[in-house]
This record gives sequence, C-alpha cells and structure tokens, in this order.
Amino acid sequence: MSAPAWWQSGVIYQIYPRSFQDTNGDGVGDLLGIEQRLDYLVDLGVDAIWISPIYPSPMVDFGYDVADYTGVHPMFGTLADFDRLLAAAHARGLKLLLDFVPNHSSDQHPWFLESRSSRTSAKRDWYIWRDPAPDGGPPNNWISDFGGSAWDYDPATGQYYYHAMLREQPDLNWRNPELKAAMLDAMRFWFDRGVDGFRVDILWHMIKAAAFPDNPANPDWAEGMADKDRVLQLHSTDQPEVFELAAEMRALADSYEKDGQPRVLVGEIYLPVERLMAYYGQAGEGVHLPFNFQLVEAAWNARAIHRMVADYERALPPGGWPNWVLGNHDRPRIATRVGAAQARVAAMLLLTMRGTPTLYYGDELGLTDVAIPPELVQDPRELREPGLGFGRDPVRTPMPWGDSAQAGFTTGTPWLPLNDDWRTRNVAVEAADPASMLALHRALLALRRAHPALAIGTVRLIAAEGDVLAYERFHQGEKIVVALNLGGQEQAVTLPAGRLLLSTLPSGDYAPGRLAPDQGIVLLVEAG
Repeated sequence: MSAPAWWQSGVIYQIYPRSFQDTNGDGVGDLLGIEQRLDYLVDLGVDAIWISPIYPSPMVDFGYDVADYTGVHPMFGTLADFDRLLAAAHARGLKLLLDFVPNHSSDQHPWFLESRSSRTSAKRDWYIWRDPAPDGGPPNNWISDFGGSAWDYDPATGQYYYHAMLREQPDLNWRNPELKAAMLDAMRFWFDRGVDGFRVDILWHMIKAAAFPDNPANPDWAEGMADKDRVLQLHSTDQPEVFELAAEMRALADSYEKDGQPRVLVGEIYLPVERLMAYYGQAGEGVHLPFNFQLVEAAWNARAIHRMVADYERALPPGGWPNWVLGNHDRPRIATRVGAAQARVAAMLLLTMRGTPTLYYGDELGLTDVAIPPELVQDPRELREPGLGFGRDPVRTPMPWGDSAQAGFTTGTPWLPLNDDWRTRNVAVEAADPASMLALHRALLALRRAHPALAIGTVRLIAAEGDVLAYERFHQGEKIVVALNLGGQEQAVTLPAGRLLLSTLPSGDYAPGRLAPDQGIVLLVEAG
C-alpha cells in the first residue's frame, strides 16, 4: 500500500487575506502579514494554507471578481511578496493553495472589455452572450446568486451577457477552446511558481446547458428565502460536460507532481452527496477533494450526523478520499451555530473524523459572527438582499492577535469591526490558557500527527443513543475511540476501556461510562 499523500493526512487552514494580518496600516491584511504569522500556523499544527483570492480586482466581490489571473492586487503586495511568502511557507513545511476563480472574471478584465467592444470581437465568445427574448427581455429566467436576473443588457451591442453572480462578474465561456487554454495557462503560471494546489471556486457552475432553457420553478420557495431559490438551477449548473473540465485541470495538476509531492485540487461544490461524488471522476480523474459541506449546513443532532457520516462513507467511489468542513468565508461560524461549548465538541469531530479537514481562520479561537452596523456593511450580498441573514461580513472580520490596539491586526482602522470580545478572545490570551479553544485545537492537531489512526485510519461508527456520536479509528493495530456528546445533558455510554488522550472539557476529566454535557473524548484502546 502506497504512503498517503500530504493532502490526505494533512489539515488545510483557510486564510481570508483581507482579515489575517495587516503590515502597512491600511486596515486590510496583506501577504507580508501572512508571512509574519506563519510560525503561529506551524505551532497550531496545520499542514497547508489556502488563501482566498489575492488577484488584481475592483473588489466588488472582494477578490472573486478577477481582473488579472496572473497578478497580485497591490492591496495585498506584489508577486515578489508572494514568492517570498511561498518560499517561507515551504521552508516551514507548509503547503500553499491559491483560490482559482474559473467561472467568471471581473467586468474590468481586459478579456471582457474586448469581448463587449463588438459582436465581431475575437474574444466575443470568451463570455456568454445571447440575443434578447422576443419581448426584448432576458434570454431566460435564470437568477443570479445575488438576486435578480442573471442577464445584463449591453446597449452598445444589443445582446445580454450572463452572470451567475454580480453583474460585474460575467461568466466565462468554457466551451470556447481559446478561453479554456488561457485559463489553464493561468493555472500553469502559479504551478510554475511552486504553488501546491488550488481551491476551485464554484466548480459546478462552470458549464451551462447549451440551449439555455428556463430553469424550473421551485415549488418550495417562500418569502424570506433567497431570490435565487425561486428557481431550481437544473440547467445553469452541474452539467455533464463539467467533468471533462475537472479532468483536464486534474491532469494539469498531476503533471506538476515532483519528488512524490502531488499538487491538489479542492472543488467548491454545493450539491447533494449523490451528485457530489461524480466530481471525483469515474476513475479518480476528477478533483482530489470535492468539498463536503454537510456539517456546515447540518442540524446539530447526533443521530442525523451519524447517518450523514454513514451515507457519505458509503457513497464514496473507490479511491475517493473524504473531507470535512465546519465553516468558511460564506457561512456562519460554528461557534455561532452551536454555541461555545459545542464548538469544542465540533472541533473534536472535525479533527478526528476520517478525511481531510479544512479549518477556517479564527474558528480555533472560538470566534463568533460579528454584528456589522448597517453603515459599515461591505458585502454586496447583504447590500442587495438586506436583513435576510445572507450577509458574509460577520464571518470575515479581522483576526485578533492580542489585547493591544486593534487587537494587533493593524495600526490603522480595520476594514471590518473586530469581535466585541477581542480583548479576551485573541491569540495571545488563549495561547497562555491551557483550557482555551486554541489549546484544544493545538492538542487535537498534535494528536492527529502522533496517531496515524486519526490521520489516515479507517472509521467504523459505533451504535449509540441520544445525543452521543461515537466512532472508532483503526490503522495498523492502533485503535482509537472518539465519543462526542452533542447535547447539554449527561449521557450514558458503553465504550471499551482505554487510556484517555483528550477531553474537550477544560478540566480534562472523564468518568468511564458517562459523558458530561458538551463533552467529547478521545480514547486510545489499542496501541499500534
């Protein structure tokens, strides 16, 4: 049996670069700030960092509107700064993944400016243009993920262009071979510089049904739901041809494997499990890790999560490696969703379940969503559909490093407000507290490194009742049992005898046969 790849045994840490560390006082994080904090990440115990977009951009959608796929926004630094960061990360044994945004560009990208200049432009077909409907309106009923029609009319050329996101983010036409070649060249640019992989943004959106039929109405839509959910995205996403594109990107990534160090592709895909699995490819030629967002959206219920894990493991194709996520830059933080005590249990679940975990910056401190006053809202999602809870600013606030001014994040005014409790919930305070959330994460990550059963072992769910979720991890004679109380009442459990490796309780206590409220434990039952 071959040794596991680094992306199978490792832990990925997502950095939202605007909010990690500012070094020039403009209130926005930068690449030098990330470099400055690499030793913190080494001490934490993660193996790779994924950095959200750093490309030149008008920042209408904070970097997901790319104006140059082979550059760095001056706000974040320079290409030389990036090269220095990459070298510094590699010197510390850390891998580095970039965010690749292939579905759409900025409307300020030179490609789009040329495309919209004329119907006869050489790059006209690099984007998706369609004639108006017979009544002069949009070509079909597709709705943008930010609300409203996904089509914007261009009076100069008399056609509509398609944008799955904001009007400032026109979709690229991946059916055009020249566009596809240009985008793959952009990936090569970064692979040639030494990046270890990409997180591929909204992969399932990249190809649309060629005939552009109307999407069917959603019979379950009701007031208060997102405008985009008025229709089912049957024809605008998840088309069969997308798997060919994923395979081409995978082949490109595989061509850069060197000295046994593979490059990795992580696909952002919000789909039901049975459809998600197709993104591994029929024979493993798809993306390495189609993001599994089930825990981000799941009810916090032990029986439901037990079934979820079982169904997910059962659905994995041969050779498909699992992965788990608790939060990201688009969804509420786990400590907001389940509370501070259960967030500790959730951390144990994330870091002991079979598969590659992705940890969102600040979750290791127990950060919660930050209330953003209306006058400070930045996110276009909230500005377009205010008050419905879709805003993403609350989960993108600056990382609190200490109790000095602005929590050590900046010497200026931070681009978003800090968490209200930053004076007590910050890296410096928690690093000095052995009972802190940060200390728990460090201990869990150390356990993963020390025990192959947790990093790469198989998993077997243990039958349990009530609020208890329990499972065993095995590898070459080593057997570890994890038991989690997902509720606020004491639970009786029947577990094999073993040595307590870790408890989520600050006291570290564990009474055999009982799980205290909000307690998770890791037991070493058999040493390898």
